[in-house]
Amino acid sequence: MNPLHAGDKLDHYQIEQLISRSGMASIYRGVDLNNQRVVAIKVPHPQMESDPALFERFQREQEIGQKLDHPGVMKVFADGERSRVYMVMEWAEGRLLRQILNEQKKLPPERALRLTRGICDALDYIHSHGIVHRDLKPENIMVNDADEIKLIDFGIAGQAGARRITFAKLSDTMGTPDYISPEQVKGKRGDARSDIYALGVMLYEMLTGKVPFQGNNPFVIMNDRLLNNPVPPREIDPTISPHLQEIIYRALEREPRQRYASAREFRLDLEHPEQVGIAERPELREWKQRRSPWVRRAAFYVLLALIPIVIFGLLIWVARHT
Repeated sequence: MNPLHAGDKLDHYQIEQLISRSGMASIYRGVDLNNQRVVAIKVPHPQMESDPALFERFQREQEIGQKLDHPGVMKVFADGERSRVYMVMEWAEGRLLRQILNEQKKLPPERALRLTRGICDALDYIHSHGIVHRDLKPENIMVNDADEIKLIDFGIAGQAGARRITFAKLSDTMGTPDYISPEQVKGKRGDARSDIYALGVMLYEMLTGKVPFQGNNPFVIMNDRLLNNPVPPREIDPTISPHLQEIIYRALEREPRQRYASAREFRLDLEHPEQVGIAERPELREWKQRRSPWVRRAAFYVLLALIPIVIFGLLIWVARHT
């Protein structure tokens, strides 16, 4: 289908301008001619409609967006039959958190905490409705002039009771390497605590200007979080309080059961960071020790080689004692 232009009509919507274009869809600013409401219209490209996996992602985003109603979540409108495939969303003024971080590199602690608390509120809402975002990152957070946030892009979100999707390889349906949780790296579906991990990465980035794990390619980045510890935030910026550093570590625990159990619990600590107890963490001492995947492989092959030797030794021992 031909792209839309300013002045075109799409059913009862008037197109005003093209806002952005990605590999999968174009987003336009438009006006609902029935009520004069300004809206955002997301139109998938033809190749997306012909790709079952991508089209399912688009439909999932629309379905979830229509069910949720919270000021911190982008609302999707349902308005009956349409002449082609597209999604109509509320129009939100603001910028992506990624744009803000690209310009400022890192944020003052007060602002980073304020934004993180807002994201916690939105996560608490979607988690209470059985939704896990699974692709939380600065590119999917809208921020307005009052630092109010909106979660966007629920394309790979998980829904309670929905068909399970497994990830055998890195793909568009897996999430983003810098923010993906360790359990998702291992191929598990991930739950609300996976979103908490991603938010911990974002808080680390907002405060330090860096993500906790870096590498030359996505697989290096993902493996690094399974094997090593990040540079302590206070090593990068000593003005970060020990209490705030502890909050970050609690969100970034490698084992999900050791993380904050909920976004609400995370938010409570963010409200009063000075009251957070500081744990004696080995990560603060051992972060310079780096392990690589080849070490684990080497250990595996050594153990494999030892098996026949052990069996042979046992046979000799049995022969001598019978």
